[in-house]
Amino acid sequence: MDEVRIDKYLWAIRVYKTRSEATDACKGGKIRLNGADVKPSKMIRRGDVLTARKGAVTYTFRVIELVEKRQGAALVPGYAENLTPADELAKLRAPVETFFLRRDRGTGRPTKKDRRQMDSLWGELEGPDDVSDGAFAEDLD
Repeated sequence: MDEVRIDKYLWAIRVYKTRSEATDACKGGKIRLNGADVKPSKMIRRGDVLTARKGAVTYTFRVIELVEKRQGAALVPGYAENLTPADELAKLRAPVETFFLRRDRGTGRPTKKDRRQMDSLWGELEGPDDVSDGAFAEDLD
């Protein structure tokens, strides 16, 4: 086996839980192969470098061995070398800001105005969307 589809490989090395999630990530521009955006059908080879953006973290892997079938977690290091920098992994341990909106019991469903206010408040806490603002392309330069 000289080449494998990138979506199958990402699923096989357990970057994504399902192959459809891996396919959607490729279509959404969250996967890069050797610095270039890829389609789910892109074929990869040994030695290629993959970057996968999941949430706030950008994971980096080097392809050691090709595989099409899902592997056990203990076997994954034999197929992919994790090159993810420590500062990216530190983002996983960062505290998550949460808030709760309290509504009086019996007031019913939120109105459209209430919903807009909640969305506005949530948007202020989250910041810009990581896909629409082009942050992924800037991170790799």
